[in-house]
Amino acid sequence: MINLKNVTLRRGTKVLLDQASVTLNPGEKVGLVGRNGAGKSTLFALFNGTLHEDGGDFDMPKAWRMGQVAQNMPETDQAASEFVLEGDTRLAELRQRLVAAEASGDGMEMAHVYTDLADAGDHDALPRAEALILGLGFRVDELNNPVNSFSGGWRMRLQLARALMCPSDILLLDEPTNHLDLDALVWLEAWLQRYAGTMIVISHDREFLDAVTNVTLHIDHAKLTRYGSNYSGFEILRAQQMELQQASFAKQQDKIAHLQKFINRFKAQASKAKQAQSRVKALERMEKVAPLLADAEFTFGFKEPNNLPNPMLAISEASFGYIVDNEPKAILQGVSKSVLAGQRIGILGANGQGKSTLVKTIARTMPLLAGTLTEGKGLNIGYFAQQELDVLHPQDNPLEHMIRLAKELGPNSGEPSREQDLRNYLGTFNFTGDMVKQAVGTMSGGEKARLVLAMIVWQRPNLLLLDEPTNHLDLATREALSMALNEFEGTVMLVSHDRALLRAVCDEFWMVGRGKVEPFDGDLDDYQKYLLEESKRLREAAKNSARDAVATGVAEPVPTTQASVPSGTGPASATPTPAAGAGAKPSTSAGTQSMTPGLSSAEQRKLDAQKRQQLAAQTRPLKRELEQNEQRMASIEAEKTRLEALLTTPMSPADMADAGRRLKALADEVTRLEERWLELTSLLEEATSTAL
Repeated sequence: MINLKNVTLRRGTKVLLDQASVTLNPGEKVGLVGRNGAGKSTLFALFNGTLHEDGGDFDMPKAWRMGQVAQNMPETDQAASEFVLEGDTRLAELRQRLVAAEASGDGMEMAHVYTDLADAGDHDALPRAEALILGLGFRVDELNNPVNSFSGGWRMRLQLARALMCPSDILLLDEPTNHLDLDALVWLEAWLQRYAGTMIVISHDREFLDAVTNVTLHIDHAKLTRYGSNYSGFEILRAQQMELQQASFAKQQDKIAHLQKFINRFKAQASKAKQAQSRVKALERMEKVAPLLADAEFTFGFKEPNNLPNPMLAISEASFGYIVDNEPKAILQGVSKSVLAGQRIGILGANGQGKSTLVKTIARTMPLLAGTLTEGKGLNIGYFAQQELDVLHPQDNPLEHMIRLAKELGPNSGEPSREQDLRNYLGTFNFTGDMVKQAVGTMSGGEKARLVLAMIVWQRPNLLLLDEPTNHLDLATREALSMALNEFEGTVMLVSHDRALLRAVCDEFWMVGRGKVEPFDGDLDDYQKYLLEESKRLREAAKNSARDAVATGVAEPVPTTQASVPSGTGPASATPTPAAGAGAKPSTSAGTQSMTPGLSSAEQRKLDAQKRQQLAAQTRPLKRELEQNEQRMASIEAEKTRLEALLTTPMSPADMADAGRRLKALADEVTRLEERWLELTSLLEEATSTAL
């Protein structure tokens, strides 16, 4: 086991752990959490031996083999599969011993080494390495590409695969999801759930932590506290502890009141609108994460948009892609979609299928290759780029960014633009003192992300385009962002591998893949099932290819592209039928009548008939109105579908505005009809229960 007893750790003059004590048992899966700068990476350095305790006692079994992701960017011409295969240090050592034994002619040593190689899994080592590479998002045709041919993010994926390839008793993972998209992340979760050793992981992805850990180790105020649960359990336990510590709890009272205000606001509407229902799910758990938000470096909210054009966007027969040597290269073709006011769209798809290309084109940073993309009058886009430096200038400081933004928008923005006003505004995003004059290029990823958020909020957008906004945000700031997005009155289009954020914010999903943008009928759980099945298929294909290569000397061709889910196919197309109490309409049948004491069977039948007649007379007008209500809602849905399809065709601005206004009127009418539907069904239930 791992024991820390009264351990003190320092970085320079800063004390990160002060007489901290904790015990971790063999086989436990531990999530290490705490604010940025609390000392998580420093504790990892203690575990892997690059740092030593400044005081106290630290003990870990010396025989334990350790696996961890190298943080340096690999620079080598080795093939990707070879590079990952070398991560199996035991196998590499045995192969070197075999070469030496063969060179010396030592037959006994060769026999021992061959036996050890068999025990170490030499026979299937290459397929195992290829399965890791494919699981992390690479294509089959990339297995033998040189490591140097990949971009930085993909090379870090190879470092992760190399660490997983290493036989280990303890696995240290520091932000392993940073360079992964959702399909690779889901595969990694499944792999780690099968890992038999002790694991300690630092991550800012709450669903990832929930899936792969069963113990949470929290660093706070230079102390270590162990919680025997995953991250969600830790949140609840810590909230309860803070409630008992009134001095610590006082800071979050205002925040809880603020959260409750929104919970009440949306609960009142939860049964009448899908959009409200999805927000309530996120808001219902906010009270338990309030202690985490109390520790956030900052909290913020998006300002109410000046206007909400409807539709926001109308896309017709569009091609999205990029220009190579003055020639257009289309990734997505024939896209016809409309984006309406108030929509919250999650954009799904495998890596390289065109998610970021779609967002960048809508954000006007890439040209549209073909078709039309019509913006609603008064559209104001707030764009969070996956690479923050796409919208930031490394040599400039935060204040210069804000001054430039104020000049670009001019006095019509309605926001104060004096330098002191801008300094005060930056202070609300935790840019205080000399930080407003610090060059952006020297800032951390989290600080750059905060600056981009500050610039977006200041612009008062009505359409948010967010491309992996949480990559450099800690858990507390992610929760603050989730809150802010749930309060935002405009439209959101979100690309993210943070499933907690997608679940909390998005009401519908688009699938980007196979050159198309299609509606996705399932939920994130359906999507995860598909991704796991797809990664399994790719692994089997790699194994079959390797087996064929050994048998025939020539590998059979294997599909080389990652498929994405077309709408209405695969596991994602299975839409569950609502059960009673989960969206199903209540039954209005009278059921079985009970016997009245003292009456004969004939008299009872006569009495029952009278009750049925009375009930029918009482409920007939209610049922008639209910039927008319449902017919009108069906008619509205048909008209909404027609109008939304119309918006994807070329239209004049006046016609587009008329269609948007009509859609808004139909949405308002549906709201009234749904409220009345609830009233009618309640009256029918009451009448039926009274009759019984």
